[in-house]
Amino acid sequence: MEGAADLPDTASLTLKFKFNPKLGIDNPVLSLAEDHDPSDPWSLERPRFCLLSKEEGKTFGFHLQQEPGRAGHVVCRVEPGTSAHLQGLQEGDRILGVNNNIVEHEDYVVVVRHIRASSPRVLLTVLARHVHDVARARQGDGAHLCPTLGPGVRPRLCHVVKDEGGFGFSVTHGNSGLFWLMISTGGAAERAGVPPGARLLEVNGVGVDKFTHSQLTRKLWQSGKQVTLLVAGPEVEEQCRQLGMPLAAPLAEGWALPTKPRCLHLEKGPQGFGFLLREEKGFDGRTGQFLWEVDPGLPAEKAGMQDGDRLVAVAGESVEGLGHVETVSRIRAHGSCLSLVVVDPKADRFFNMVRLSPLLFLESTEASGSSQDPLSASLVETKDPPPADTAMPPVPLGSRQCLLYPGPGGGYGFRLSCVVNGPHLFISQVTPGGSAARAGLQVGDVILEVNGYAAGGKNDLERLQQLSEAKPPLYLKLAARSRQGLEAWIPLGSGEAWTLASEVL
Repeated sequence: MEGAADLPDTASLTLKFKFNPKLGIDNPVLSLAEDHDPSDPWSLERPRFCLLSKEEGKTFGFHLQQEPGRAGHVVCRVEPGTSAHLQGLQEGDRILGVNNNIVEHEDYVVVVRHIRASSPRVLLTVLARHVHDVARARQGDGAHLCPTLGPGVRPRLCHVVKDEGGFGFSVTHGNSGLFWLMISTGGAAERAGVPPGARLLEVNGVGVDKFTHSQLTRKLWQSGKQVTLLVAGPEVEEQCRQLGMPLAAPLAEGWALPTKPRCLHLEKGPQGFGFLLREEKGFDGRTGQFLWEVDPGLPAEKAGMQDGDRLVAVAGESVEGLGHVETVSRIRAHGSCLSLVVVDPKADRFFNMVRLSPLLFLESTEASGSSQDPLSASLVETKDPPPADTAMPPVPLGSRQCLLYPGPGGGYGFRLSCVVNGPHLFISQVTPGGSAARAGLQVGDVILEVNGYAAGGKNDLERLQQLSEAKPPLYLKLAARSRQGLEAWIPLGSGEAWTLASEVL
């Protein structure tokens, strides 16, 4: 006992920690790992879930690419400090699912459309590339690695309107900001689709996971006579727990919503479309494409178009964030038959409040762009073409020039490649419906000039790497080459082609 007095005081040198049974161990020098069962295919290969969000005019912060000759969609770059970076998305991750949609075997353009249609929030299911390859080899190409919620087992977005009995629910709370709703039989909440024993996730688009009970009570009181709740029933909670999925808002289905997006099927008539498309700022200061001067008796009015509607999508493809010229180009590309998704001012305010895309609550049959009984409308442009100083110089015989503006998120809709030691850059892929496709680019076109600088030589690789950083518009001088000629020109075994990521999301 006396010898102990000679020992140095090590208590002050040891990093202390406390154990909280509700929160677990918070000692930074200790970590706990679950035991993995090698026979369980999900033990090591369980996918990760990244819930991304973005502000107006911003991107989610990652670049998506499809590898030539292989199925799958790969994250090829993640921008530091963005939502993608903060949520743990990594270069090389393969995207298996977008919200509750399995996309690992979908076409590249479909995956991009799903992500853009989910803005401003999207849930990505991803798997690291090397883990994906191992899991795919074990399970076979026909197996899906992506977990999804079962039919009807999804969080609900419920709009509750107060009646003489109030909202028809009371709130109980547990630890760490978890709240559950006790539903009154026959009350407003039950009629709005709130299931018994539902966990409360959001109120009017605001998460409640960090609310105190008093803060939640104040938030509900401030809602007035109506409130929109994101809830998850017990069976949804259990399935998400088993799959390791977050209870994310982009997974929600709508119940008793006060308004919904509308899909208008249009076919051009003898007098045109009969509406005006104008770029202006909405109620929240965001720039959008709005529909005005709907002519009485013409196809636009017959299709249900109203003055002040905001255009959300063309043929099921989101036009959020597009400028006027690009939006007009997309409409023109569909000729005399159109499928437009629009929201009126009330719907626009509602979906802006809950921070979810209206396209998530559009019936899939409506978004397809087809109609058995199409109606018609006419389009009147309100913007002038690009200024004269952007005009392209004369094109020599045997070549042509294209002026490209980026689509949503900055992508031009094509992949540019060159074989190591080859003489030319060439177009190796064109995204259907993208800027490049509408400008007439074709697979096999050879690049003669990029923004006025000659291509073809030892600087091709450097030019290829710098192209993604060039300021729009993008000038390309092209020389057509047949697919047969392209195949004959590319030497066999020449090595891996350099590729340019065609979409920024």
